[in-house]
Amino acid sequence: MTAELTAAPRVAPGSRTTATVEIVIPVLNEERALLGCITTLTEFLGDFPFPWSITIADNGSTDRTWEIATGLAEGNPRISARRIPVRGRGAAIKATWGSSTADIVAYMDVDLSTGLESLLPLIAPLVSGHCEITIGTRLGRGSRIRRSLKREIVSRTYNAITRHVFGLRSTDTSAGFKAARREAVAGLLDAVEDDHWFFDTEMLMLAEHNGLRVHEVPLDWVEDVDSRVKVTQTAMGNLKGLVRVGRAIAAGKGRVNVPEIPQLRATHPDAVLAEPRAATLAKFLGFAVIGVISTVLYTLLYLPLRVPLTPAGANLVALVLVGVANTEANRRWTFNRGGGHRLGLHTRAAILFATTYLLTTLAVTGLHLIAPGSGPVVELFVLIVAYGLMTLLRFVVLDRWVFAQHRKESR
Repeated sequence: MTAELTAAPRVAPGSRTTATVEIVIPVLNEERALLGCITTLTEFLGDFPFPWSITIADNGSTDRTWEIATGLAEGNPRISARRIPVRGRGAAIKATWGSSTADIVAYMDVDLSTGLESLLPLIAPLVSGHCEITIGTRLGRGSRIRRSLKREIVSRTYNAITRHVFGLRSTDTSAGFKAARREAVAGLLDAVEDDHWFFDTEMLMLAEHNGLRVHEVPLDWVEDVDSRVKVTQTAMGNLKGLVRVGRAIAAGKGRVNVPEIPQLRATHPDAVLAEPRAATLAKFLGFAVIGVISTVLYTLLYLPLRVPLTPAGANLVALVLVGVANTEANRRWTFNRGGGHRLGLHTRAAILFATTYLLTTLAVTGLHLIAPGSGPVVELFVLIVAYGLMTLLRFVVLDRWVFAQHRKESR
């Protein structure tokens, strides 16, 4: 599915005619919580600045949930009830978001653990066009939460894995409070395989991989202990999902047709813009910082490896161990490439690595031809000098070739 890029609706001063918002409430056997949820939500939305509707998505309830949902829908034209034949929160969101005609689609948990004061900050960046997806975070700065120690530990551990192992920038992937521009996530909904609790993480992994902008909103969040979430079981299922999606992305199977991000432009028509070299300098400084850290790590590896190995062998092992980390660090922070085929990226990086290894090995081999008795410290000095001389070449090659196919800005 290909989504066309459209101008985001913007709020005119004093105007209430703007983007439409559909809020989905997924439910499964929620006869206790549903009435209170919808009553509280509709009262809150009375002063909401955007036209809104609520969809109750029931996917398999066996209690009075459907009866209550249809009664609420009959009593308010802004509320609709829909039965989803497949169980799972992910299935409910995919079905309702995918068929929505609203400009902005959102969902929240029926227990209203998230304070509704966060709803406007969740919607506003989407209406203004500053991002494609917004998510609530319980782990970001400004968040206030109250929950059990077990749930706190499991949540923080899982989200640490998503960030530090799988490279997500989102601090909290599983909070039940998210929204998106409908046309931006249409392709993602078709690509997400999970129908259950991992849906959120999989959508965010694919969104970041394809260059969509994700904005986080700090939440006030209070745990409702009458929850359908089996924390440990859900966490284990999510870990399996992380491996599945991570492998797919690494194999180049994570590409989705999404709208391109509008190019960054100055607002003032007579703005005096910085020369491109200023941005290049800032990028190069980031590259240099990562390079210094990599050099320190290389030194710490090379000297002990030099005892059992030849200079060429120690150089190879040290470069391999540092090289992958260096490439990923530059991808995320120096060149800010959120998407792309990770396998192809590292293949190109491997070619650059092979060139680096060849030249540094020639340097240390030449040293021993000129000064046969040179020790490991002198070897290390020559290697660092040779690596330093290649820094400018590495910077240009990384920017223009290794990461060149991962820009998502429109021209």
